[in-house]
Amino acid sequence: MGETASKLRQVFDAMTDLRGVYFFDEFDAIGSQRGMANDVGEIRRVLNSFLQMIEHDQSNSLIIAATNHPEVLDYALFRRFDDVLQYHLPTSVQALELIRSRLGSFAPKPFKKDGLAEQGGGFELRRNLPCVDESIKEAIMHDQPKVQRALLGSALDERRLISAKAGAK
Repeated sequence: MGETASKLRQVFDAMTDLRGVYFFDEFDAIGSQRGMANDVGEIRRVLNSFLQMIEHDQSNSLIIAATNHPEVLDYALFRRFDDVLQYHLPTSVQALELIRSRLGSFAPKPFKKDGLAEQGGGFELRRNLPCVDESIKEAIMHDQPKVQRALLGSALDERRLISAKAGAK
């Protein structure tokens, strides 16, 4: 706090000098709606500064912002970006197909999808795909040509339990 707007100014100055892709992740941290209950004056000033900087940007750089909470973003931001892309969680069919695809030649034959959704605790892929990768590593380490369905299921169960414990804290 206190230096955020000046650091942001440095980024925009760099964009003019150094063409590139500038990625603002967790953008809701500075782009929250003004006037919200948790609105802090400093963040409001940072957002106002950002809006002005993006409005006057003449660089050849690309600005990308990402958030998991688009509902809290200030409406003025949406007018400043040329495109708004939304990515939704995959359907159960899509997620299971992605798991099968990720397994590649290590997919058990037949690939039984029953229960995988429950074991993975839903389809939050950032949690489930590492389980698939871990299962493939286990198969390789044990000279197995395919991932054992039980091993994949237990890896998903373990990840779900870890996530549940982390969420309870």
